[in-house]
Amino acid sequence: MMKAVCLISGGMDSATLAYLAKSEGYDILALHLNYGQRTEKKERSCAQKIAQDLSAKEFVEVGIRYLAQFGASSLTDRMIPVEDFDPARAHLPNTYVPFRNANLLSIATSYAESRDADAIFIGVQSLDYSGYPDCRPQFIEAFQRVIELGTKDATIIALKTPFIRMNKTDILKLGIKLGVPYEHTWSCYRNEDTACGTCGSCHFRREAFEALGMRDPIPYEV
Repeated sequence: MMKAVCLISGGMDSATLAYLAKSEGYDILALHLNYGQRTEKKERSCAQKIAQDLSAKEFVEVGIRYLAQFGASSLTDRMIPVEDFDPARAHLPNTYVPFRNANLLSIATSYAESRDADAIFIGVQSLDYSGYPDCRPQFIEAFQRVIELGTKDATIIALKTPFIRMNKTDILKLGIKLGVPYEHTWSCYRNEDTACGTCGSCHFRREAFEALGMRDPIPYEV
């Protein structure tokens, strides 16, 4: 049986990704990273539910709170307010966590190699609003090379990013076909009980559901 380490944050993209990996015949090794983000408790709860729904072989939770010590992001530094979505924004959103995905993928690679896993799935996307540099296809291609150079000669791990050129609506369409329980996911950058509805992540999630004429199953303040 093929095995895949799936980075499951608790958000809708990573949940859809894990369901996709399962549909492709992989046993799921669920990996959840806590880095001091504002909605850490809610994300952990959602990630656990998704892993349970998928009958994941393992659920591993790793703390990397040093990213919060570094700060420089509204997700990890509560002195920096989370920006509302602004379609005219020209700068990188302040929700960008410096070099986060490289940290996540390094841990995922260690986990995958230790379990003789065949693949790592991560739900990065280069479209929509973010513009995060560590979501670009060039970064993923470079990290695949890092995996090849930094693991045992006999180790073969494919870095899978099927959503990298998809938008949120495309991902949701796929997730509906796969039966993803979106009531068990969370996207808001600010709140853990009721989604704010105005941060960038809330904006694109709601836009996707509206584009498909569907009701989002999570509650919103506005």
